[in-house]
Amino acid sequence: MLLVLLLAACGEEASGETDSEEQSTGDTEESSEAEGNVQIDELSIGFVPSREPEEIITATEPLKELLTEELANQGYEVGNVDITVGTNYEAVGEALSAGTTDVGFIPGGTYVLYDDGAEVILTSTRSGLTNDSDNPADWNTNEPTEDSGEQVTSYRAIIIAGPSEKGQELADKVNSGEELTFEDLNSASWSVMSSSSPAGYIYPALWLQEKYDKSITDLENVVQVDSYGSAFARLAAEQTDVMVIYADGRRDNEDAWTSEFNREASIWEETDLIGITPPIYNDTVSVSKNSEIMDEDLKTALQEALITIAETEEGKEVISIYNHEGYQEADDADYDNERAAQELVQQIGQ
Repeated sequence: MLLVLLLAACGEEASGETDSEEQSTGDTEESSEAEGNVQIDELSIGFVPSREPEEIITATEPLKELLTEELANQGYEVGNVDITVGTNYEAVGEALSAGTTDVGFIPGGTYVLYDDGAEVILTSTRSGLTNDSDNPADWNTNEPTEDSGEQVTSYRAIIIAGPSEKGQELADKVNSGEELTFEDLNSASWSVMSSSSPAGYIYPALWLQEKYDKSITDLENVVQVDSYGSAFARLAAEQTDVMVIYADGRRDNEDAWTSEFNREASIWEETDLIGITPPIYNDTVSVSKNSEIMDEDLKTALQEALITIAETEEGKEVISIYNHEGYQEADDADYDNERAAQELVQQIGQ
């Protein structure tokens, strides 16, 4: 009996050791699997200031965790995702070229200016609009502009007249069917964005060139603002008569018009279009060619991660800060028309 009890006790001890060894082996395998992922200490992302910088920082904060989790599924362990907003569009392009920023959410115009050091990997998609006419009077009679429900890869820039006396004078001429002269436009004060902004500078400059053989540089009263929010604030305060922006910009600032900018009537009542540009290819997600961590595998992982994130409710909320609703893989040749636009703008400037 003593021998049997002794053997049984030894058997239990051996069994306990086996269970412990199996558990230890399992932990080792999980650890090895995690260690198999590529380790990245930090992934830096730059956004252009098309909205107020603080608003962008707040809205994109959840992207840090979303991107970290999704890249882990793609085989990358990221220690920290750093998000910054450039002081202007050029600052983000320069950071991509220098390799100090790994990923940039930038417009096509900024991309083609810095494509020596940046590479496009995704194009954003967004909802089309119920207005798409070349005639600004059509937009003014069919207000407010709303979503069409269709996803598109291009948008337009619009030239808006505000509630000032001069702004309303220009709007009345357009709505009555009159053609504006360059003298009409030159008599107004304008807000524009930096020279690499497609909707805020480049395409309005092309519009002036095509219609009047003039450019923004030929206008006598132009102020460059740091964001569209600042441009709307000036327009609402009647400090400027005209501003330029992407086609659904008034929808984004509809609430701010009567709250933050203290106007009594709605933005649709107090502003009118006086010009519309040809379509502009949508914003890019571009990566740095000079980033120390960027390679083909990481580019692919970023493409798949951001496309997946954009399909989730939380992801949609994050990217809506730029009116993005999804992403599709992009090709450098998609932006050849933008290069032609940039060349023309440079010629106009010279």
